[in-house]
Amino acid sequence: MPTHDTHRREDAARRLSAAGVRSVAIFEGAKGLIVLVAGLGLLSLIHRDVQAVAESVVRHLHLNPAHHYPEIFIHAASRMDGRMGFLAAGAFAYATFRLVEAYGLWHERPWAEWLAIVSAGLYLPVEVYELWRHLSVIGALVTVGNAGLVAGLLHVRLSAIRRTT
Repeated sequence: MPTHDTHRREDAARRLSAAGVRSVAIFEGAKGLIVLVAGLGLLSLIHRDVQAVAESVVRHLHLNPAHHYPEIFIHAASRMDGRMGFLAAGAFAYATFRLVEAYGLWHERPWAEWLAIVSAGLYLPVEVYELWRHLSVIGALVTVGNAGLVAGLLHVRLSAIRRTT
């Protein structure tokens, strides 16, 4: 028979799990809002000379357009005419996905926890492969953080299932 101490420990563990899931919800919501703003920025570029805008950005940042990265940026922008609507639609779809996920996580919905586990887990093989190809501290931190996120959410979800059975 469970004791009062056992119930207190279980309640503390549930509160800690809820705080962790809400932290993930805030992170996912922030990603969604950032991509939403980026999508609005892409919409503002429809029917504009994107290459001229890119060149203006490079000049504003006092970068040399002949250097490697500014040149890549300008070249990529020159090829974007006519694609801004498509890119904006993709950004809005991604933002909607992340914001719905954040809402569900904030309200501790099981479907959102599974969605977060799957969506974060899909990145792991690619992250491990990239880390294997190009070892870096940031890559390692991202991979370990993402694996921890998947493991933590999986623990929360499986613990909830065990409590109901």
